[in-house]
Amino acid sequence: MTDEKEEPEVVEDAWSLKIPEFKPEDNPHSLLEESSFSTLFPQYREEYLKECWPLVEKILGAHFIKAELDLMEGSMTVKTTRKTWDPYIIIKARDMIKLLSRSVPVEQAQKVLEDGFGSDIIKIGSMVHKKEKFLKRRQRLIGPAGCTVKSLELLTDCYLKVQGQTVAAVGPYKGLIQVRRVVEDTMKNIHPIYNIKSLMIKRELAKDPQLKSENWSRFLPKYTSKKVKSKNKKPTSKKKKEYTPFPPPQPERKIDKLLASGEYFLKEDQKRKIRNQEILKKREKAEVARQERRKEAFVPPAENVLPSQKPNSSLDVDVKALKEKVKKLKKRIKIPE
Repeated sequence: MTDEKEEPEVVEDAWSLKIPEFKPEDNPHSLLEESSFSTLFPQYREEYLKECWPLVEKILGAHFIKAELDLMEGSMTVKTTRKTWDPYIIIKARDMIKLLSRSVPVEQAQKVLEDGFGSDIIKIGSMVHKKEKFLKRRQRLIGPAGCTVKSLELLTDCYLKVQGQTVAAVGPYKGLIQVRRVVEDTMKNIHPIYNIKSLMIKRELAKDPQLKSENWSRFLPKYTSKKVKSKNKKPTSKKKKEYTPFPPPQPERKIDKLLASGEYFLKEDQKRKIRNQEILKKREKAEVARQERRKEAFVPPAENVLPSQKPNSSLDVDVKALKEKVKKLKKRIKIPE
């Protein structure tokens, strides 16, 4: 037994390790079986693919991969040949035609064939159920005039294409992981500015040799979800229900209600008569309500009469003055009393 402590081994970053190049000398006998992959493309990509297909055949032909374009079925197919010596190049060719179908240009899609580059097609359509929320969050990911996508491309060294319900990314593997995290967080209602800030801080901290091996959590921005209460919702007072060991009564079925009212035993003609009577009663009530509504238009509005204009009531009449007037009239006309 020795008291000396063993020094921990320094493990390098897995993404910084360089993959040894695979050469034709490593597989001189080529492949024994033919492998093929095919993928469908939307109709709006047909014109572009017809124009660029000779270039695609030339790029894949350099790796001894045969490419076919079927405009009748709307599909692209890649196959290995007798001269194909790289067993993994068919997987990369499959990824290339998938990117072409998702509106990625040939210049960017051909990078997948290089070592150290990969692709990722993130399906964002199923992450948000409501269409309005999905469109808002997708637009948030793109940003005004595509500035959010451009900033992500600069920070991750990846090419991004947001098309329909997918986000296609091409670039180094480390950048693809960062892109997927940002896209998933954005669709979960976390603004991409938080992730963009953290990526910028990480890039600056990686340049500092002292902070390179330390924990960076204290420098990164922390996201706290804020649920804004809607104005329309009324405050609900939660009242504790009284505890009862018995279960709630079973709700009555439709047949039980018919049995209780006796309607279950009636014939179809009788049931029809009862329904017609109910309909007539409802119509009569509706007609009465409609007539009342029509009469409201003919009701005169209330007039604001001044107190001076009000007619004299019977209490304000002078009785003595009236009797004298009546006597004078009798004398003139000479009416016998």
